[in-house]
Amino acid sequence: MDKQAKPALLIIDMINDFNFDHGEILSKKAEEITGSILALKDRFKQKEWPVIYINDHFNLWQADFKNIMDHCRNNRSENVIERIAPDNGDYFLIKPKHSAFYGTALNTLLQQLKADSLVITGVAGNICVLFTANDAYMREYSLSIPKNCIASNSDEDNEYALTMMEQVLKADTRPSSEIFKQ
Repeated sequence: MDKQAKPALLIIDMINDFNFDHGEILSKKAEEITGSILALKDRFKQKEWPVIYINDHFNLWQADFKNIMDHCRNNRSENVIERIAPDNGDYFLIKPKHSAFYGTALNTLLQQLKADSLVITGVAGNICVLFTANDAYMREYSLSIPKNCIASNSDEDNEYALTMMEQVLKADTRPSSEIFKQ
């Protein structure tokens, strides 16, 4: 690896209103993974590696992350949003569709940051995380997708997505505590 290259942490769709079919289930699963994602984020901050939030826009095309957080706050989302909110030093991009690469400046940002590996976290594991991982793989990024840092509406869908990402996209899906051992 190039000495200036570094990994980037992607946090996908964790700022969410969970107002959709199975949203209540996914909000509970998002709460369960928040601690593991925050531990990874702390690790990245200590190493001065980039943390990038990529989020649905909720039809707020001119919004920043604070507007999106305000829009998404409700009984299902409050606990997750309060804990995982971006810091001033984090990057925040909005996306129009499932993949974090589609219609965003993510690839350009990653090139400018000299990132050649990605740690992908967030929801939904079987949709937005999977599609982002696929697009990252096609762009030849090395992938880590810690199984304790993604969630889907069902455990079966999440396991299937993890299997696909591990076997097809060559992603490291070990728990986050094992990915960056000292």
